[in-house]
Amino acid sequence: MRLVVARCTVDYRGRLDAHLPEAVRLIMVKADGCVAIHADGGAYKPLNWMNAPNTLVDNGDHWVVTNPKGEALTITLLEVFSETNHEFGDDPGLQKDGVEAHLQVLLAASPHAIEDGLTLVRREYPTAIGPIDLVCRDASGQVVAIEVKRRGEIDGVEQLARYIERLHLDSSLGVVRGVFVAQSVKPQAKVLAEARGFRVVEVNYDELRGMRPDDLTLF
Repeated sequence: MRLVVARCTVDYRGRLDAHLPEAVRLIMVKADGCVAIHADGGAYKPLNWMNAPNTLVDNGDHWVVTNPKGEALTITLLEVFSETNHEFGDDPGLQKDGVEAHLQVLLAASPHAIEDGLTLVRREYPTAIGPIDLVCRDASGQVVAIEVKRRGEIDGVEQLARYIERLHLDSSLGVVRGVFVAQSVKPQAKVLAEARGFRVVEVNYDELRGMRPDDLTLF
């Protein structure tokens, strides 16, 4: 990972134009090519970012990050205070808690509990940014990516969106749709999931252990 602390401006050109005026910020360049610009506050969310795959051209006083969609992020470096590089090595990924992991196992064994006609392709389907909980095909043969959470929050929806972006890089899979599954889904996450075109399913863990799919609730 490359970490740069610098006084900079940032300009995004793409679906919408956006500008970050001059300020001191942290610029992160991850091993997969993802670029994120952070302020000293605002928790985990970057001010602006460009997900992989993309191309970064370092012109010294400014960087230009572009992706296959034609979007561009220009970072103009006015004063660099610090620059470091770190090798992280392989990451084992997030270890799910017992309930969430077991929930995933139960749903993998009976994907029809999520949706009639689903058949499992693979559990923990690998991608360059981490494994997808479940990948299935529906009754029509369309690929369905499923993210399973104990509590459904916005982070989980964003995670599913990133996974689907990776799957769409494989043209042999066709158009992939998403399903967000959790024991309970926060209203904000439900709104975001529906805006992204994902189906949202709430499951009762205790009932699911008895494999009673009529106890599932679909929004």
